[in-house]
Amino acid sequence: MTAPFEARIEKLVYGGDGLSHHDSQTVFVPYVMPGELVRVAPVEERKKFIRGRWEQILEPSPDRVAAPCPQFGICGGCHYQHIPYDQQLKIKAEILRETLARIGKVEWPGVIKTVASPPFGYRNRAQWAIRPVGDPPRPAIGYFKPASATLAPTNECPILLPQLEAVLSTLSSACTEGKLPGGISGIECFSNFSGAKMLVNVGVSKSTTKASAIAEQLREIVPSIESILIHDEATEHFDLFGPGYLQYETDGVSFRVGHLSFFQVNRHLLDELVRAVAFDDGSIGKGTGLAFDLFAGVGLFSIPLAKRFERVVAVEGNVATARDLEVNVKNFPNIRGRHADTESFLTRQKETPDFVVLDPPRAGVTPHALQRLRELGPAHITYLSCDPATLARDLAALTAGSPAPGTPYHISDITLYDIFPETYHIEALVRLQRLG
Repeated sequence: MTAPFEARIEKLVYGGDGLSHHDSQTVFVPYVMPGELVRVAPVEERKKFIRGRWEQILEPSPDRVAAPCPQFGICGGCHYQHIPYDQQLKIKAEILRETLARIGKVEWPGVIKTVASPPFGYRNRAQWAIRPVGDPPRPAIGYFKPASATLAPTNECPILLPQLEAVLSTLSSACTEGKLPGGISGIECFSNFSGAKMLVNVGVSKSTTKASAIAEQLREIVPSIESILIHDEATEHFDLFGPGYLQYETDGVSFRVGHLSFFQVNRHLLDELVRAVAFDDGSIGKGTGLAFDLFAGVGLFSIPLAKRFERVVAVEGNVATARDLEVNVKNFPNIRGRHADTESFLTRQKETPDFVVLDPPRAGVTPHALQRLRELGPAHITYLSCDPATLARDLAALTAGSPAPGTPYHISDITLYDIFPETYHIEALVRLQRLG
């Protein structure tokens, strides 16, 4: 292993690391800022790169700030708490632009607009691990350390909705006092907008306690629990205690969100994001036309689209989420919910929509689905992405000219919604228009 060395940080890259060079190798170091001179201790070395940690910041950035969370750098959840928030936005926009160009050869000369969030108290969902720590070992709750399966116990997390952080603190005290049911390996907690009600998923391993007793004990510890789903990891058996969902209200619409359904985590930006995706400015869709909401989830965008378009088809591949979608759109006769994966749906589709929303998971959209979109040729596509690398790949496919089959598109607008402040994660909304 190379001995510790000095390195000047050139820029930050997607993933949270600072990038530098040493001899002929690329160097990656977390928790740094551009321009800083740091002393790097290698922790992993390959032929072309070194991953390290900083032993000392020899020349700190004048903009560096003290992280408000004592767990910063210990748990692996946050990456940017040492960077002023306005600079976080600029860094993310630069990373997004560079990633589009490097991976997709998509050059965007225009402005990448940024929409800020309150940098703390924004998350409505959290996943906590529970592991034995100490000597003698006792259960503790927290997050995993960076790139590790080692627990970093904690009773606080300032990026959480305050009521959700209070649940973490309560569960931490229950661990300390020996009141938490035995055998629990993890807890996922999702809050409604106000924080008054909680939806809880519990992972259990090697427990002799009945699921009903675990649920009862957890309700005593956290009275705001609305519904509990307990997963026996040894048998893959699930037990439900409660209705199985929460009602989450945003922009005047109440959505049923089940235990296994995806929902956006930033409670502050949700209304603005929904309005942007559904073109609330009235520039597209005025009571006529057909819209597809692909990867529709529980219908977050489908319902506002139904107010602008004559017909909306909402497509969701996850069976549990599709059930929530069906319930949420049942009072909207111009929305048709479909349980299908996007590629299969588009393969069978004959009618050309006027507008398409793409909100895929991190893996992005399959090549065949993108090809079918080009062949169908909707006038407008809005792509909401949580991963700039797959976004770059998919935009390259949509904007490619001849000899690529189908109608090419051009990008008309890119906006970065900072759904995940203090972290490296990037949520980008890209609007595309059909050429010709």
